[in-house]
Amino acid sequence: MNCPSGTVMPDAWYGSARLTAGAFLLLAALSGCASLVPQTMGLRDTWPAGVALRSELAEAPFFPQQEYQCGPAALATALVHAGAQVTPEELVKLVYVPARQGSLQIEMLAASRRYGRVSYRLAPRFDDLLREVAAGNPVIVLQDIGLGPMTQWHYAVVIGFDYPAGELYLRSGETKRLAIPFTVFEYTWKRGDYWAMVAMPPGRIPATASEPGYLAAISAMERTGEARAAISAYSAFLERWPDNITASVALANRHYALGALPEAEAVLRRADARHPDSVVVLNNLAQVLSDLGRNDEALALIERAMRPVDSPFAAVARETHALILQRMGRSR
Repeated sequence: MNCPSGTVMPDAWYGSARLTAGAFLLLAALSGCASLVPQTMGLRDTWPAGVALRSELAEAPFFPQQEYQCGPAALATALVHAGAQVTPEELVKLVYVPARQGSLQIEMLAASRRYGRVSYRLAPRFDDLLREVAAGNPVIVLQDIGLGPMTQWHYAVVIGFDYPAGELYLRSGETKRLAIPFTVFEYTWKRGDYWAMVAMPPGRIPATASEPGYLAAISAMERTGEARAAISAYSAFLERWPDNITASVALANRHYALGALPEAEAVLRRADARHPDSVVVLNNLAQVLSDLGRNDEALALIERAMRPVDSPFAAVARETHALILQRMGRSR
């Protein structure tokens, strides 16, 4: 790789007493090769708007990581910070793969859902990582900390940063507060395709979440059977994105499955006010009202749902219509 000469970053951006001799050599190389750490170079020129220059989650728990078990320890840090009761030892059986002497990213994402937390993979951007930490969310990252051609995958948790000093702070290995320069961190992080995740309490949303991405993350958690956590997560989601029909229907379905019909009705009423032509919303609301014994109201709604005969949900609406008529003692 050809690197442009004369690219020098401020001295504060690469000093760290905790670096190994190998890392010092890496740092010297990075200081003259902007293409190796492009996102760090971008941060030097433009800091994310609205993000403080310094932030640290000093209260984030710390679990010294045993050999090959950095995944369970890193995940425990994030989960306990998110209010879950769990230890790294409990997580070993969920995420640790003995044959690989490590943990796969997909298992890291899946395990947090078993504890009623929404796991969300961040976009591969330094900006997003910083925004999450500044918002109070520890970020699990995957690094390759091997030197040269040697590969050594490692999970750590970013819990802080200091822009003027050019350092990030990690819970890493047996070090509770590892200070690492932005340049070195990006180089090790980039080799893992900038992989990062957060584990969120169901009532909170990541600072950088996208609407479709976070809806998919909640749905994945819901499939683990965490119905009440899903209710909390969908409710928070709809506070941020109230026009999302899919989330409204999913939340109503969760209430319905738990027998909370008035709550399901309330959710569907709000959705109907925003989307009066949604056949799915009308059908489900009619079903709920009929189950509550309010068949006259239900009939009026299902007849609205049946007007667009070309709807892909027309057959379902007809079935609901027939059920309501049957309950009313009437024929078609």
